[in-house]
Amino acid sequence: MRAADRNRIARSLPLARRQTRHPESVRWSPWGLAAGSAGIALMCSYLDQCLPEEGWDAIGHGFLADGADALGRGRPTRPGLFDGLSGFAFAVESLSRNGDRYQHLLSAVDELLAPRAAAVAAKLDVGADGVPTSTYDTVNGASGVAAYLLRRDPFGVLPQVLTALVRRSRPDPHGAPRWATPPGMPTSEAMRRAYPSGQLNCGLAHGIPGVLAVLSLAARAGHEVPGQIDAVRSLARWLLAQRVDDAWGGSWPDAVPPAPDGREVPRRTAVATRGAWCYGNPGVARSLWLAGQTLDDDELRRSAVEGVMSVLRRPVELRYLSSPTYCHGWAGLLGIVLRFSRETASGPLEGAASALVDRLLGAYDPELPFGYASLEAGDTAVDRAGVLDGAAGVAMALMAAAADVEPAWDRMFLLS
Repeated sequence: MRAADRNRIARSLPLARRQTRHPESVRWSPWGLAAGSAGIALMCSYLDQCLPEEGWDAIGHGFLADGADALGRGRPTRPGLFDGLSGFAFAVESLSRNGDRYQHLLSAVDELLAPRAAAVAAKLDVGADGVPTSTYDTVNGASGVAAYLLRRDPFGVLPQVLTALVRRSRPDPHGAPRWATPPGMPTSEAMRRAYPSGQLNCGLAHGIPGVLAVLSLAARAGHEVPGQIDAVRSLARWLLAQRVDDAWGGSWPDAVPPAPDGREVPRRTAVATRGAWCYGNPGVARSLWLAGQTLDDDELRRSAVEGVMSVLRRPVELRYLSSPTYCHGWAGLLGIVLRFSRETASGPLEGAASALVDRLLGAYDPELPFGYASLEAGDTAVDRAGVLDGAAGVAMALMAAAADVEPAWDRMFLLS
């Protein structure tokens, strides 16, 4: 497995910075789950469960030690799931074999994370006129932090985080969403251009589907705070209202703009959006499915399945996926289709999963450093090893398709 080769990873970083149009995006952190050693440790944990005689546990331990060393030097301090303490803790817990190992390390990380998770919750309660998506999203915010706390919460911080998410999910006294991002708050340049008046983000990576997914998962696991079920119901209804029907069934935009009075503007025309985990139907559909399971709502479950099927009915070129990787590529779509096919026992979805596996296997190039490259806009190929945008995420999705071992690691993506 090339993505677990330390020397290869080190050699690839300078090359990747020359390949990409965004060299600041190429980094490798010892504690990073998305692009770092913790993510490779997470991959090794799953491979060890699937292939217990092949030594993946020892390889994972070596990568986990990178994060432990960084922790000893006083880093990291960010709480987020993809590049912070909760993500590193997620990897440690995954390798701990149900808590049988790494207890001292887990306790140290949990002790550092607890006050920072509480601060994330407190930050969500600030700002009546909206918040940056990074305060509540899956990648950096409260939804991702809660994803780890659902697995392990020795300091009892999860109720604070859930309560803050529920409060932020409620509309203001005028009925406008309190989770809107007004103009001027931090967001990507592309989003600023597309939504100059602000946005209501509809992506699972950075938008309200992440909140819906984690509130639903928490309720199903028995973690419920006042107003949580009502929040699940209202957010699911809001997302359903944003769907725009088209020739293939319907789609969700990346975001919708708020009106001058703060209410959302209805989208009347079809939009071109990716069929990906981060943005588009698959991620939104998965959050609606989890909400439907929580509420025992057949309409939500049907809408969720239809959302995935509408992607699969589209011509390949209209799925707007070019990269094989997880975040905005074929591996992420495969991961979501696998979850749906196994939970619905759907023949068409099983067939779609097989077709996606074939596509990924066909994309393997032995001449590339990791066998797969991340394709950026304009089909710029960048050699990356990590879970989110690199070969490790592809390997994990393919192994999930081949093995009978539950891919519990996809909690990182709020899929389970």
